[in-house]
Formats: sequence, C-alpha cells, structure tokens
Amino acid sequence: MWMREVKMFLFLAGVFALFFFLPFDHPSVQNAILSGFSLLSEYAREHVLLCLVPAFFVAGTIAALVNRDRILKWLGPDAKKWISFPLAASAGGILSVCSCTILPLFGGIYRRGAGLGPATAFLFTGPAINVTAIFLTANALGWELSGVRLAATILSGIAIGAIMQGLFREKGKGGFQLHEEESSRGGLVLAFLGLQLAFLVIGGLPLPTGWKTGFLLLSFLGALLLAFRFSREKRGQWLSESWEFAKKILPLLFVGVFAAGIISSSLPESVVQPFLGGNRLFSTFFASVFGALMYFATLTEVPIVQSLMQLGMGKGPALSLFMAGYTLSIPNMIVLTRLLGKKKAFTYFALVIVFSTAWGWVYGNV
Repeated sequence: MWMREVKMFLFLAGVFALFFFLPFDHPSVQNAILSGFSLLSEYAREHVLLCLVPAFFVAGTIAALVNRDRILKWLGPDAKKWISFPLAASAGGILSVCSCTILPLFGGIYRRGAGLGPATAFLFTGPAINVTAIFLTANALGWELSGVRLAATILSGIAIGAIMQGLFREKGKGGFQLHEEESSRGGLVLAFLGLQLAFLVIGGLPLPTGWKTGFLLLSFLGALLLAFRFSREKRGQWLSESWEFAKKILPLLFVGVFAAGIISSSLPESVVQPFLGGNRLFSTFFASVFGALMYFATLTEVPIVQSLMQLGMGKGPALSLFMAGYTLSIPNMIVLTRLLGKKKAFTYFALVIVFSTAWGWVYGNV
C-alpha cells in the first residue's frame, strides 16, 4: 500500500515540477505543445473512426466469437511452426493499419490463445505488408526498396516470433484473462468477421469518395444485420470485449500520440540529417531508433522517407526506418508494455531494433 502512495506522491511532485519549471511562454515550448495537440487532432480525424474503431470491433469478434481451438490449431505454441509463423507473418497483408491500430488485433488473437511467437510475428509485420503501403512505396521509391522491405519484414517477423516463443514459451494470456470456450456457428462468425475486416480494409484504401462510401455502408449494414443473428448473450460478449480493448488502449494511445508530436517538433531537422547520411552501421541503427520513437500514421512514412532520401539519407537507413517505424512508436510501446509486461515488451523492442538495423546495413552495402 505504501508503495502506491509513494508512486502517487512522485507523480504529483513530477507534475508540479513540470508546470513550475517549464517556460510555457517560450516559443519553442509553445510550438512543441501545439504540435502535440495537432498530431492528436490529425489522429482523431483520420484514424479513429475508420481504423481504430473497426479494429476494436474486429478484436472483440475474435476474442468473443472465434473458436479458440482453431486459433490454437494454426497459431498456438503446439501448432506446426512451419505453418503458424509464416501464416502469422503474412496475415496482415490485407490490412491497412498503423503501429497503433494493429494493437487491438494483436490483443484479440493473443487473448484468444495464439502463441506468443505467432502473435508477435503478426504484430511486427501487420502494419508493414499491407497492399496499399507496398504499392505506394514502389511508386514513390521504386520496386527494389519496396520488394526488399516486404521480404525483410516477413523474414524478420518469423525470426522475431520464433525468438520470443523460444524465450518465453507461453500461451496467449498477456494482460488479459482467458475465459471458457462456448460453441458458436462457424460460418456466421466467419461472415461477420469478414464484413468487419472489409470495412477496415476499405477504410484505408485510396478509393473515390462515392465508391468508398458505398462499400463502407454495405459492409457496415451487412455486419449490423449479421450481429442480430447472434444471441443477445453473444452480442453482449462481443460489445463487452470490444469496449474492453478500447478502454485499455485508447487513453494510453492518446497520451503517446501527444508525446510523439512534441518530440517530432522539438527534434530539429539539422540535427537528424547528419545521423542518417550514408549506409554506415551507426546510420542504420540511428534510423531504427528514430523510427521506433516516432509515430507515423498509415502511409505517411513514405513521403517522409522520400524527403529524407532527397536530403542525403542512404537506402540502408531508409529500410531501417521503414521497418522500425512501421511496427513501433511511442504510443505503441506504452500500450505493449502494459499488455505484455516490461520483460517481454522490452525484449520485443530490442529485437525490432536489432533486425531493422541489420537489414538496413546489409541492404545499404550490397
């Protein structure tokens, strides 16, 4: 009990010191704070309704309605590794999600019994290998970089998942509690999940407004009609699980997005550029760390990397920035630390940095 009180005291003392010493009247401080709120505003407008909200419902469907035995069969620690890891590493190909939107989906399959290894393989590759990102990268930066990024991401996801599985060897408990399996109608659940995934995928595609609105409306109405085919108890479980993910993830996510906005504004370009030039090992390492700390909304990292390459960033650091930036961010790391615990979360962060650095250095020097 007294430790909780000490932590509360330190927190209040830290908040007091922040407001007491921070020069809020200084232009750089004001710009940094404004940048944090601007990123929050952009995130709320562009990524909550069409990305995060449907992702929470997808995760709730997986957690409440999908047969746990089937997930264990293909992704569990007792499944055949040559099936579970490649399947998990390539499963994000149809999704257009950022490093934060992937979290509820990861939580859904992890909670429902998937092994830690396949779940982290999905977590690593999910934001990076969607079709939209691959084609946008190819159009802006060339098919060579896009193809290498795709291959490096899938292979790294399999390797990272295998290492995590070997180190920790556990089923999907994490920060959530498993419950007893109940029977459900497989075809209905599959159609219900498919329509929600369709809404999530279409929301991230660059379609004409009329077509996009029509497809979104059809998938929404279809999912809504199918929801009433389930019993009231099942619908309640689905909504409860979806809300559980939202209230666990959203508050920390918004805090992290605000912090990322402040950091991106406070870190001057003149300081960043000298560290990203060439294809040195240090450059790829710095790009990996920089990408891991920054928040890149879905597809926004492509023009950012393109601009940095025009200013002298090598192709190796560009690949490292893509790999780490897609899968990690400050909001992402805050939430993962809570879901997985410090030991597993920081092991995962370190593996992402190591593999992103290694692939960038190899690609930049071949």
